[in-house]
Amino acid sequence: MTVPLVDLGWQRDQIADEVRDGFARVLATTGFVGGPEVAAFEAEFAEFTGRTHCVGVGNGTDALELALRAVGVGRDDRVALPANTFVATAEAVLRAGAVPVPVDVDDEHLLIDPDALAEVAATCTAVMPVHLFGQLAPMGRVGAVAREHGLVVIEDAAQCQGATQDGKAMGAFGVATGTSFYPGKNLGAFGDAGAITTDDDEVAERVRLLANHGSDRKYSHPVVGFNSRLDALQAVVLRAKLRLLADWNIERGLAADAYADLLKGVDGVRVPTTATGNEHVWHLYVVRVANRDAVLADLNAAGIGAGIHYPTPVHETGAFAQYGAPGGYPVAERAAAEILSLPLFPGITRDQQERVCAVLAEAVARHG
Repeated sequence: MTVPLVDLGWQRDQIADEVRDGFARVLATTGFVGGPEVAAFEAEFAEFTGRTHCVGVGNGTDALELALRAVGVGRDDRVALPANTFVATAEAVLRAGAVPVPVDVDDEHLLIDPDALAEVAATCTAVMPVHLFGQLAPMGRVGAVAREHGLVVIEDAAQCQGATQDGKAMGAFGVATGTSFYPGKNLGAFGDAGAITTDDDEVAERVRLLANHGSDRKYSHPVVGFNSRLDALQAVVLRAKLRLLADWNIERGLAADAYADLLKGVDGVRVPTTATGNEHVWHLYVVRVANRDAVLADLNAAGIGAGIHYPTPVHETGAFAQYGAPGGYPVAERAAAEILSLPLFPGITRDQQERVCAVLAEAVARHG
Protein backbone atom coordinates (compact mmCIF):
# COMPACT_ATOMS: atom_id res chain seq x y z
CA MET A 1 0.00 0.00 0.00
CA THR A 2 1.36 3.42 -0.96
CA VAL A 3 0.26 6.45 1.05
CA PRO A 4 0.75 10.01 -0.28
CA LEU A 5 1.78 12.86 2.00
CA VAL A 6 -1.38 14.67 0.88
CA ASP A 7 -4.22 13.66 -1.44
CA LEU A 8 -5.55 16.76 -3.20
CA GLY A 9 -7.52 14.65 -5.65
CA TRP A 10 -9.93 13.62 -2.91
CA GLN A 11 -10.72 17.26 -2.14
CA ARG A 12 -10.99 18.10 -5.83
CA ASP A 13 -13.62 15.41 -6.32
CA GLN A 14 -15.66 16.66 -3.36
CA ILE A 15 -16.14 20.09 -4.94
CA ALA A 16 -16.04 19.23 -8.65
CA ASP A 17 -19.65 20.11 -9.47
CA GLU A 18 -19.63 23.39 -7.57
CA VAL A 19 -16.33 24.45 -9.13
CA ARG A 20 -17.53 23.56 -12.63
CA ASP A 21 -20.63 25.72 -12.16
CA GLY A 22 -18.60 28.57 -10.69
CA PHE A 23 -16.06 28.48 -13.50
CA ALA A 24 -18.94 28.64 -15.97
CA ARG A 25 -20.22 31.80 -14.28
CA VAL A 26 -16.81 33.45 -14.50
CA LEU A 27 -16.26 32.39 -18.10
CA ALA A 28 -19.69 33.70 -19.08
CA THR A 29 -18.96 37.15 -17.67
CA THR A 30 -15.18 37.15 -18.45
CA GLY A 31 -14.64 38.79 -15.06
CA PHE A 32 -11.35 37.04 -14.39
CA VAL A 33 -9.76 39.56 -11.99
CA GLY A 34 -11.83 40.81 -9.08
CA GLY A 35 -15.57 40.81 -9.54
CA PRO A 36 -18.41 39.19 -7.59
CA GLU A 37 -16.72 35.84 -6.90
CA VAL A 38 -13.74 37.51 -5.24
CA ALA A 39 -15.95 39.90 -3.29
CA ALA A 40 -18.12 37.01 -2.11
CA PHE A 41 -15.13 34.96 -0.98
CA GLU A 42 -13.62 37.91 0.87
CA ALA A 43 -16.87 38.44 2.75
CA GLU A 44 -17.25 34.74 3.54
CA PHE A 45 -13.67 34.29 4.75
CA ALA A 46 -13.90 37.44 6.88
CA GLU A 47 -17.01 36.00 8.51
CA PHE A 48 -15.34 32.60 8.96
CA THR A 49 -12.40 34.16 10.81
CA GLY A 50 -14.48 36.72 12.68
CA ARG A 51 -12.66 39.64 11.10
CA THR A 52 -14.10 42.84 9.65
CA HIS A 53 -12.07 42.77 6.44
CA CYS A 54 -10.51 40.21 4.13
CA VAL A 55 -8.49 41.26 1.07
CA GLY A 56 -7.62 38.51 -1.40
CA VAL A 57 -4.16 38.66 -2.96
CA GLY A 58 -1.92 36.64 -5.23
CA ASN A 59 -0.20 34.40 -2.67
CA GLY A 60 0.71 34.02 0.99
CA THR A 61 4.12 35.66 0.75
CA ASP A 62 2.59 38.77 -0.79
CA ALA A 63 -0.02 38.70 1.98
CA LEU A 64 2.67 38.93 4.65
CA GLU A 65 4.57 41.69 2.85
CA LEU A 66 1.39 43.69 2.25
CA ALA A 67 0.36 43.30 5.88
CA LEU A 68 3.76 44.61 7.00
CA ARG A 69 3.69 47.54 4.59
CA ALA A 70 0.10 48.40 5.44
CA VAL A 71 0.82 48.75 9.16
CA GLY A 72 3.85 50.93 8.48
CA VAL A 73 6.71 48.45 8.91
CA GLY A 74 9.45 49.37 6.46
CA ARG A 75 13.06 50.29 5.91
CA ASP A 76 15.43 49.15 8.65
CA ASP A 77 12.65 48.21 11.05
CA ARG A 78 13.46 44.97 12.86
CA VAL A 79 10.86 42.20 12.86
CA ALA A 80 11.14 39.23 15.23
CA LEU A 81 10.05 35.87 13.83
CA PRO A 82 10.60 32.20 14.75
CA ALA A 83 13.70 30.45 13.44
CA ASN A 84 11.51 27.42 12.73
CA THR A 85 9.36 28.59 9.83
CA PHE A 86 9.18 28.53 6.06
CA VAL A 87 11.55 31.01 4.45
CA ALA A 88 8.61 33.09 3.14
CA THR A 89 8.14 34.62 6.60
CA ALA A 90 11.62 36.14 6.56
CA GLU A 91 11.41 36.81 2.83
CA ALA A 92 8.34 39.01 3.29
CA VAL A 93 10.12 41.03 5.96
CA LEU A 94 13.08 41.71 3.67
CA ARG A 95 10.81 42.57 0.75
CA ALA A 96 9.11 45.17 2.93
CA GLY A 97 12.53 46.73 3.54
CA ALA A 98 12.79 45.54 7.13
CA VAL A 99 15.28 43.26 8.91
CA PRO A 100 14.32 39.72 10.02
CA VAL A 101 15.30 38.86 13.59
CA PRO A 102 15.04 35.09 14.19
CA VAL A 103 14.22 33.89 17.70
CA ASP A 104 14.15 30.37 19.09
CA VAL A 105 11.05 28.22 19.58
CA ASP A 106 9.73 26.15 22.48
CA ASP A 107 10.73 22.51 22.62
CA GLU A 108 7.22 21.07 22.96
CA HIS A 109 5.29 22.72 20.13
CA LEU A 110 8.09 24.34 18.07
CA LEU A 111 6.26 27.68 18.12
CA ILE A 112 7.86 31.06 18.84
CA ASP A 113 9.24 31.18 22.38
CA PRO A 114 7.99 34.30 24.22
CA ASP A 115 11.05 34.25 26.49
CA ALA A 116 13.36 34.30 23.46
CA LEU A 117 11.22 37.08 21.98
CA ALA A 118 11.61 39.11 25.15
CA GLU A 119 15.40 39.00 24.78
CA VAL A 120 15.29 40.88 21.45
CA ALA A 121 12.05 42.83 21.77
CA ALA A 122 13.69 46.08 22.84
CA THR A 123 15.50 46.27 19.49
CA CYS A 124 12.45 45.45 17.34
CA THR A 125 9.54 47.33 15.83
CA ALA A 126 7.30 44.34 15.17
CA VAL A 127 6.86 40.62 15.74
CA MET A 128 5.49 38.08 13.30
CA PRO A 129 4.47 34.95 15.22
CA VAL A 130 3.85 31.94 12.98
CA HIS A 131 0.88 29.68 13.68
CA LEU A 132 2.60 26.47 12.69
CA PHE A 133 1.44 22.97 11.79
CA GLY A 134 -2.21 23.83 12.52
CA GLN A 135 -2.18 25.52 15.92
CA LEU A 136 -1.73 29.08 17.09
CA ALA A 137 1.43 30.45 18.65
CA PRO A 138 1.19 31.39 22.38
CA MET A 139 -0.45 34.73 21.67
CA GLY A 140 -1.22 35.64 25.27
CA ARG A 141 2.45 35.72 26.22
CA VAL A 142 3.58 37.04 22.82
CA GLY A 143 1.03 39.83 23.14
CA ALA A 144 2.27 40.70 26.62
CA VAL A 145 5.84 41.07 25.36
CA ALA A 146 4.61 43.10 22.40
CA ARG A 147 2.64 45.48 24.61
CA GLU A 148 5.56 45.95 26.99
CA HIS A 149 7.90 46.94 24.15
CA GLY A 150 5.42 48.62 21.79
CA LEU A 151 5.74 45.99 19.06
CA VAL A 152 3.29 45.75 16.18
CA VAL A 153 1.91 42.20 15.87
CA ILE A 154 1.39 40.73 12.40
CA GLU A 155 0.27 37.09 12.36
CA ASP A 156 1.55 34.53 9.85
CA ALA A 157 -1.47 32.23 9.61
CA ALA A 158 -0.62 30.19 6.52
CA GLN A 159 -1.16 26.84 8.29
CA CYS A 160 -4.11 27.35 10.60
CA GLN A 161 -7.35 28.17 8.77
CA GLY A 162 -10.02 27.25 11.31
CA ALA A 163 -7.77 26.99 14.37
CA THR A 164 -8.60 28.92 17.54
CA GLN A 165 -6.98 29.89 20.83
CA ASP A 166 -9.19 30.48 23.85
CA GLY A 167 -12.10 30.67 21.43
CA LYS A 168 -10.47 33.32 19.22
CA ALA A 169 -9.56 32.65 15.59
CA MET A 170 -6.46 33.57 13.60
CA GLY A 171 -6.30 37.33 13.14
CA ALA A 172 -7.80 38.18 16.52
CA PHE A 173 -4.41 38.91 18.09
CA GLY A 174 -2.61 41.22 15.66
CA VAL A 175 -3.22 44.36 13.66
CA ALA A 176 -3.15 42.34 10.45
CA THR A 177 -2.79 38.71 9.44
CA GLY A 178 -1.44 37.14 6.28
CA THR A 179 -2.48 33.68 5.14
CA SER A 180 -1.76 31.39 2.21
CA PHE A 181 -4.15 29.34 0.11
CA TYR A 182 -1.43 27.26 -1.53
CA PRO A 183 -3.09 24.03 -2.73
CA GLY A 184 -1.83 21.89 0.16
CA LYS A 185 -3.14 24.20 2.91
CA ASN A 186 -6.24 23.32 4.94
CA LEU A 187 -8.02 25.82 2.69
CA GLY A 188 -6.19 25.50 -0.62
CA ALA A 189 -6.81 26.95 -4.06
CA PHE A 190 -6.06 25.30 -7.41
CA GLY A 191 -2.91 27.44 -7.63
CA ASP A 192 -1.35 30.30 -5.69
CA ALA A 193 -3.58 32.59 -3.65
CA GLY A 194 -3.54 34.39 -0.33
CA ALA A 195 -5.33 36.94 1.83
CA ILE A 196 -4.93 39.55 4.54
CA THR A 197 -7.49 39.84 7.33
CA THR A 198 -7.84 42.77 9.71
CA ASP A 199 -10.33 44.69 11.83
CA ASP A 200 -8.66 48.00 10.95
CA ASP A 201 -10.44 49.94 8.19
CA GLU A 202 -7.35 51.95 7.29
CA VAL A 203 -5.11 48.88 7.09
CA ALA A 204 -7.59 47.12 4.81
CA GLU A 205 -7.83 50.17 2.55
CA ARG A 206 -4.05 50.48 2.37
CA VAL A 207 -3.64 46.78 1.53
CA ARG A 208 -6.07 47.14 -1.37
CA LEU A 209 -4.19 50.19 -2.57
CA LEU A 210 -0.74 48.57 -2.37
CA ALA A 211 -1.89 45.31 -3.97
CA ASN A 212 -3.35 47.17 -6.97
CA HIS A 213 -0.29 49.10 -8.18
CA GLY A 214 -0.84 51.72 -5.49
CA SER A 215 -4.10 52.66 -7.16
CA ASP A 216 -7.53 53.35 -5.72
CA ARG A 217 -8.98 54.01 -9.16
CA LYS A 218 -7.74 53.59 -12.72
CA TYR A 219 -4.60 55.60 -13.53
CA SER A 220 -4.44 57.17 -10.08
CA HIS A 221 -1.31 56.05 -8.21
CA PRO A 222 -0.78 58.00 -4.98
CA VAL A 223 1.72 55.44 -3.63
CA VAL A 224 4.08 52.84 -5.09
CA GLY A 225 2.49 49.40 -4.96
CA PHE A 226 2.64 46.20 -6.94
CA ASN A 227 0.33 43.70 -8.56
CA SER A 228 -1.04 41.02 -6.25
CA ARG A 229 -4.70 40.22 -6.79
CA LEU A 230 -6.82 37.14 -6.17
CA ASP A 231 -8.30 35.99 -9.47
CA ALA A 232 -11.93 34.98 -9.80
CA LEU A 233 -11.32 31.33 -10.69
CA GLN A 234 -9.34 30.78 -7.49
CA ALA A 235 -12.10 32.54 -5.54
CA VAL A 236 -14.59 30.01 -6.93
CA VAL A 237 -12.44 27.13 -5.65
CA LEU A 238 -11.91 28.74 -2.27
CA ARG A 239 -15.62 29.45 -1.79
CA ALA A 240 -16.44 25.81 -2.52
CA LYS A 241 -13.77 24.51 -0.15
CA LEU A 242 -14.59 27.01 2.59
CA ARG A 243 -18.06 25.52 2.93
CA LEU A 244 -16.46 22.16 3.73
CA LEU A 245 -13.48 23.38 5.72
CA ALA A 246 -14.93 22.85 9.20
CA ASP A 247 -15.83 19.25 8.37
CA TRP A 248 -12.45 18.63 6.76
CA ASN A 249 -10.69 20.02 9.83
CA ILE A 250 -12.68 17.60 11.99
CA GLU A 251 -11.45 14.76 9.77
CA ARG A 252 -7.88 15.97 10.22
CA GLY A 253 -8.38 15.97 13.98
CA LEU A 254 -9.72 12.43 13.95
CA ALA A 255 -6.73 11.33 11.88
CA ALA A 256 -4.38 13.01 14.38
CA ASP A 257 -6.13 11.15 17.21
CA ALA A 258 -5.68 7.90 15.31
CA TYR A 259 -1.95 8.53 14.89
CA ALA A 260 -1.60 9.29 18.59
CA ASP A 261 -3.32 6.01 19.40
CA LEU A 262 -1.35 3.95 16.87
CA LEU A 263 1.99 5.42 17.99
CA LYS A 264 1.31 5.07 21.69
CA GLY A 265 4.12 3.05 23.18
CA VAL A 266 6.28 3.13 20.05
CA ASP A 267 9.74 3.82 21.44
CA GLY A 268 11.71 6.51 19.68
CA VAL A 269 8.75 8.45 18.24
CA ARG A 270 7.84 11.75 19.88
CA VAL A 271 4.29 12.67 18.89
CA PRO A 272 2.97 16.25 18.67
CA THR A 273 0.71 17.77 21.31
CA THR A 274 -1.81 20.59 21.43
CA ALA A 275 -1.01 23.62 23.58
CA THR A 276 -3.44 24.57 26.34
CA GLY A 277 -6.29 26.70 24.98
CA ASN A 278 -5.67 25.74 21.37
CA GLU A 279 -8.04 24.06 18.96
CA HIS A 280 -5.63 22.38 16.54
CA VAL A 281 -6.59 21.88 12.88
CA TRP A 282 -3.64 19.58 12.07
CA HIS A 283 -2.32 21.04 8.86
CA LEU A 284 0.66 18.75 9.44
CA TYR A 285 1.29 15.82 11.77
CA VAL A 286 4.93 16.26 12.76
CA VAL A 287 6.68 13.63 14.87
CA ARG A 288 10.29 13.72 16.05
CA VAL A 289 12.73 10.84 15.68
CA ALA A 290 16.46 10.20 15.90
CA ASN A 291 18.32 9.41 12.68
CA ARG A 292 15.49 11.16 10.85
CA ASP A 293 17.00 11.05 7.36
CA ALA A 294 17.48 7.29 7.50
CA VAL A 295 13.95 6.81 8.84
CA LEU A 296 12.55 9.05 6.10
CA ALA A 297 14.42 7.09 3.43
CA ASP A 298 12.87 3.84 4.69
CA LEU A 299 9.40 5.36 4.69
CA ASN A 300 9.76 6.70 1.17
CA ALA A 301 11.21 3.41 -0.07
CA ALA A 302 8.09 1.68 1.28
CA GLY A 303 5.78 4.03 -0.59
CA ILE A 304 5.00 6.29 2.37
CA GLY A 305 4.98 9.94 1.31
CA ALA A 306 6.50 11.41 4.47
CA GLY A 307 8.35 14.74 4.32
CA ILE A 308 10.17 17.39 6.36
CA HIS A 309 8.80 20.80 7.40
CA TYR A 310 11.42 22.36 7.71
CA PRO A 311 14.91 20.83 7.41
CA THR A 312 16.83 24.09 7.76
CA PRO A 313 16.12 26.91 10.24
CA VAL A 314 15.82 30.32 8.61
CA HIS A 315 19.18 31.57 9.90
CA GLU A 316 21.01 28.57 8.40
CA THR A 317 19.75 29.14 4.85
CA GLY A 318 22.15 30.86 2.49
CA ALA A 319 19.80 33.76 1.86
CA PHE A 320 19.40 34.65 5.53
CA ALA A 321 22.67 33.49 7.09
CA GLN A 322 23.68 37.04 7.97
CA TYR A 323 20.70 37.42 10.30
CA GLY A 324 21.64 34.78 12.86
CA ALA A 325 24.61 32.63 13.81
CA PRO A 326 24.45 28.81 13.98
CA GLY A 327 24.23 27.67 17.58
CA GLY A 328 22.18 30.65 18.65
CA TYR A 329 18.83 28.88 18.32
CA PRO A 330 19.40 25.46 19.91
CA VAL A 331 15.81 24.21 20.00
CA ALA A 332 15.06 25.06 16.37
CA GLU A 333 18.41 23.66 15.25
CA ARG A 334 17.98 20.40 17.14
CA ALA A 335 14.39 19.96 15.99
CA ALA A 336 15.34 20.52 12.35
CA ALA A 337 17.28 17.25 12.46
CA GLU A 338 14.39 15.33 14.07
CA ILE A 339 11.09 16.51 12.61
CA LEU A 340 9.19 14.24 10.24
CA SER A 341 5.79 14.99 8.68
CA LEU A 342 3.52 11.97 8.30
CA PRO A 343 0.73 11.71 5.71
CA LEU A 344 -2.38 13.53 6.92
CA PHE A 345 -5.31 14.80 4.87
CA PRO A 346 -9.11 14.66 4.84
CA GLY A 347 -10.07 11.26 3.51
CA ILE A 348 -7.05 9.35 4.85
CA THR A 349 -8.13 5.87 5.93
CA ARG A 350 -7.38 3.89 9.05
CA ASP A 351 -5.71 1.26 6.88
CA GLN A 352 -3.41 3.89 5.42
CA GLN A 353 -2.50 5.20 8.86
CA GLU A 354 -1.84 1.70 10.18
CA ARG A 355 0.50 1.11 7.25
CA VAL A 356 2.34 4.39 7.93
CA CYS A 357 2.78 3.58 11.61
CA ALA A 358 3.91 0.02 10.99
CA VAL A 359 6.61 1.13 8.58
CA LEU A 360 7.61 4.00 10.87
CA ALA A 361 7.96 1.71 13.89
CA GLU A 362 10.12 -0.69 11.90
CA ALA A 363 12.33 2.11 10.59
CA VAL A 364 12.80 3.68 14.01
CA ALA A 365 13.68 0.32 15.54
CA ARG A 366 16.16 -0.31 12.73
CA HIS A 367 17.91 3.07 12.99
CA GLY A 368 17.29 3.99 16.62
